[in-house]
Amino acid sequence: MVYVERLNLDNIELTKYLFFTGKGGVGKTSLSSSIAVNLADQGKRIALVSTDPASNLQDIFNMSLTNELTQVPALPNLYVANFEPVKAAEAYKQSVIEPYIGVLPEFAIKNMEEQLSGSCTVEVAAFNEFTSFLTNETLADEYDHIIFDTAPTGHTLRMLELPEAWSSYLESATHEASCLGQLSGLGEQQSTYFAAVERLKNEKETTMIFVARGDKYSLLEAERAMHELNALQINHHLLIINGLINHADSELAKEKRNASDRALQQFESLMKKVPTFYVELKPYNVMGLDAMRHLFSEYEHIESSEDIKLTDNYMHLELLVDELVREEKRYIFTMGKGGVGKTTIASLIAEKLVARNKKVLLATTDPANQWHDKHQFNNLTIKYIDPKQALADYEAEVLRNADQLTQEQIDYIKEDLSSPCTEEIAFFRAFSNFIADTAHDVVVIDTAPTGHTLLLLDASQSYHKEIERSTNEVPQSVSMLLPKILDNTLTEMIIVTLAEPTPVNEAMRLKEDLERASIKQNRWVVNNTIANYDVHDALFSHKIMNERKVINDLLHDKLSVTLLPYDPKLI
Repeated sequence: MVYVERLNLDNIELTKYLFFTGKGGVGKTSLSSSIAVNLADQGKRIALVSTDPASNLQDIFNMSLTNELTQVPALPNLYVANFEPVKAAEAYKQSVIEPYIGVLPEFAIKNMEEQLSGSCTVEVAAFNEFTSFLTNETLADEYDHIIFDTAPTGHTLRMLELPEAWSSYLESATHEASCLGQLSGLGEQQSTYFAAVERLKNEKETTMIFVARGDKYSLLEAERAMHELNALQINHHLLIINGLINHADSELAKEKRNASDRALQQFESLMKKVPTFYVELKPYNVMGLDAMRHLFSEYEHIESSEDIKLTDNYMHLELLVDELVREEKRYIFTMGKGGVGKTTIASLIAEKLVARNKKVLLATTDPANQWHDKHQFNNLTIKYIDPKQALADYEAEVLRNADQLTQEQIDYIKEDLSSPCTEEIAFFRAFSNFIADTAHDVVVIDTAPTGHTLLLLDASQSYHKEIERSTNEVPQSVSMLLPKILDNTLTEMIIVTLAEPTPVNEAMRLKEDLERASIKQNRWVVNNTIANYDVHDALFSHKIMNERKVINDLLHDKLSVTLLPYDPKLI
C-alpha cells in the first residue's frame, strides 16, 4: 500500500472551522461525526452541522434533528443540526420569482422556475443556511470547533463572489443558460456572503477536508475540487482516504486491497502535496457513539450476527439486454452520480447489443474507457464527446452578442456557464446529431439528462418559440432532441448505483427528477456489488449483509434491478 499515515486527532492541528467534502458515499458524515464525538470526549465544545440532502446524521446519533443546534444527550459538549437544503431551495426559489409574477410574460416565469430548480440553487440555498454559522461571532466564541458535513463547491463560491446582476441581465438575455438567477435573492445579505467567503480563505481559521475512498473516481473528484478551491485562494486542505484495508483475511479482501493500492499509486503526487491520512475499513456500520469513538482505532475482529438472504428476483445483465432488444429501444442512457460506473455499464450494454446483431453507436465522454478492445466489434461505433469543447462551443454561441452587455453581465453569464447544469445542456447540444443518426439500430449514451435538464430544455424551446420570428437559431437536430428523449417507447433511462444507502438515496432523487419531466423510470443496475458473494470474512460479512438489505429494499419497491458483481478488472 502507498504509505499514508493513520488518522490520529492527537497529531493534527485542527482549525476552528472544518468542512468535509467529497463524492456521495465516501463517508463524509461518518468521519465528520466521529471526529466531532472524539473532540467532544476530549472536553472540546463542538457544533456539527450537516447541509447534505442525503445526510443520515439523525440515524447516526439516533435522535431527531432540525436546523437548530441540539445537544446530543450523552455528550454535553456536542451540539448537532441538520439543515434541509432542498426545502430551503424551494423557499428561496419562490422568494426570487414572486416579484416578477404579473410583470414578466408567463413563458419567462416558467423559464425562471426551472432555472431555479436545479442543484445549483440547492447549493446556494444551503450556503444561505450556514453563512450565519460562519459569520456569527457569538457562535465562534461559544464553540471550539464548528464542523460542516458537506462544503460548498467552487462553483457556488464563485457565484457568491460576483456582483448581483440578475434584474438587468434578465431583460437582455436571449439564451437558455441553466442556472440564471441563483444570486437574485442576495440583496442585503451580500455583505454576509462576502464575509463568509473571506473566512473560508483564512488558513488559520478554516480547513477543507476532502474525503475519498481508495478508488480512482473519488480521488479524481477530490483532486478536481482542490483545484477549484485553490483558484479561489481557499488553500488549506487535508485529504482522508476512508475505508482502506490493512488486514486481508480472504481472497476478496486481498483483491480489494490490491485495487485500492493501484488507485493510490496513481495519486502519489497529490498525496505528497496535501497532508493525507487514512481510516481503516471497519466491519460494521458507523452508527451510535461507541462505533464513532472507535472509528480511528485499530482493526477489530467482529463476526456478523445477521443472516440476510438475497431476494432472487433480480436480473443479470444478459437478461436486461434481451429485454431492451425485445422492446426495440432505440436510445439507451445510463445515468447516475460520478464514480458509480455508468460508462462501464454503457459499454457492456453496447457490446452485448452488438453480440445480438445490432449496429450500435456508443457516445461517451470518457476517453479513458479503453478496457475493451473496440476492434473486435465490427458493428460498434464509438464516438467521444469532449465536454470541455462542447462547453466552449456553447459558451461562444451564448456570448455571440456580448457587445450588447455590460462586463458585469458577461462575468455573470460566464459563471453561469460553468455550472454542472450548463455542462449537461452543452453536452446534449453536442450529441443532438447522434440522436438524429439513422445509420445505427441503437444509440447508447453514457451520460443521461436529469429531469431538471430536460425541463430546462423544454423551457428553453418554449422561450425560443417566442423569439423564433427574429432569431431562428434552433437547429433541426436540437428541436427533435427533446421529443425523442421523452418518448418512453424509444428511450430507456437506466439508473446505475452502488448497493449503499447514500448512492441509492441520490439515485432515488434522480428517478424523481426524471419523473418530474414525465419520464417513467424503472430499470436500475446495481454495480460492483458483493451481495451474491458467499464469503465468511470478518471484514466483509457485515458489508455483504448490508448490500443484500439495500438490494432487497429496491426489489421491494418493484424496481427492475440488475446486479453486476464486483470485478477488479472493471475498477
